Amino acid sequence: MVGIVSYGAYIPHSRIKTDEIALTWIKSGEEVKAALGVFEKSVPAYDEDAVTLAYEAARQSLAIFKGKFVDIDVVLVGSESHPYAVNPTATIVGDILGIGNTYLAADLEFACKGGTAGIQLIAGLIAKQQFTFGLAIGTDTAQSKPHDQLEYASAAASGALLLGSKRVAVELVDFCSFSSDTPDFWRRDGMKYPLHAGRFTGEPAYFTHVQGAARMLLNKTGISVGVVDYCLFHMPNGKFPREVAKRLGFVPKQLESGLTVSQIGNPYSASTFVGLANILDRAIPGQTIFMVSYGSGAGSDAFLWKVTPEVKRLQTERKKARILVQDFLNNKTYINYIQYLKQTHKL
Repeated sequence: MVGIVSYGAYIPHSRIKTDEIALTWIKSGEEVKAALGVFEKSVPAYDEDAVTLAYEAARQSLAIFKGKFVDIDVVLVGSESHPYAVNPTATIVGDILGIGNTYLAADLEFACKGGTAGIQLIAGLIAKQQFTFGLAIGTDTAQSKPHDQLEYASAAASGALLLGSKRVAVELVDFCSFSSDTPDFWRRDGMKYPLHAGRFTGEPAYFTHVQGAARMLLNKTGISVGVVDYCLFHMPNGKFPREVAKRLGFVPKQLESGLTVSQIGNPYSASTFVGLANILDRAIPGQTIFMVSYGSGAGSDAFLWKVTPEVKRLQTERKKARILVQDFLNNKTYINYIQYLKQTHKL
C-alpha cells in the first residue's frame, strides 16, 4: 500500500475582500462575487514567499510524522512562483527542515498542477521500493497584474503530503493524467505577470482536461460517482469546480467539504492540496476521495484515495496542535488595497 502518511496545509492570515478590490477599480463587488464565487482571498505577508509557505506546510506534516526526518528520501516542490529562476526551492526547504543530504530534490512547474505531478512521481518511486518516504508540496504566492480579472482570485497558500508505504492514513488507489498543448494561461521568461485567454480558459482548457482525466480514472477503476464520498477539483474560481462536478454526475454534498476557494481564492499549485487537507481533517476510515487537479498549458492529474483507520491519529494530533485547515480559515486579518499592493508587489 502506498499513500499519505501525514499531511499539512498553510494559509497566510492576511485577507483582502473582493469588495475592497472592486471598490478600488470602481466595479460592483456584488457582480464580481456573483461571477467568480470568490468573496475574499489570502494574501502573503511582506516576508512570505513560496519557500516560506512550503516550509510551513511541510513542517506541519513532519510534526505529526512518527519517524525521523532523515528518513525522507524525496522532496518535490510544485509552484509557478519559485523565488529563484536558478536555485531550487526544494533544497532550501529540505535544508530548513533538516532532513540531511541524502535525498532527491527537484522543482516542478506545470502551472497549478506542479504539486500533483510530484505526488505521482513519488508514489511510483515508493511503489518500486526505490525510496521509503517523500514530500510532495504545492506552494504559491500567485501573481496577478493590478486591474486584471486574476487579481480577484489569485491567492497564497501551501500544502504538503508525506507519502510512504508504512502507517498509511490515505491509500492511493489509482491515478492517471490527461494532457495537451492548450495555452490558456502563460507567462514568458522575464514577464512579471501572467497573461490569459479570457473565456478560452473554460471549455477548451479547464473543462476538457478535468473531465478527460476524471472520466479516464472512472473507467480505469470501474468506480461510479455515486459511491464516492468526496470529490475535489482544482478551484480557479467558485463556479468551475461546481460546474464540472455537476457535468460528471457528482452532487453538492460530495463537493462542499473541499471547496475553500470562496474564502481564500485560488492559491494555484496549493489549491487541491488545501482542499484535500480540509477533507482529510474530517474524513472517516473507509471513505473515498476523488481528486482532479488542473494546470494551464494544459493538463490534469486525477487520483482516487481511500481513507484508512490511521487517519484518526493524524486528525487528533492536528486538532491538538490547532493546525486544522479550518483553524487557518478562521485566523485572518483584513487589509486594504494599499496594504495588499505593499505585501504582494513589495512596494
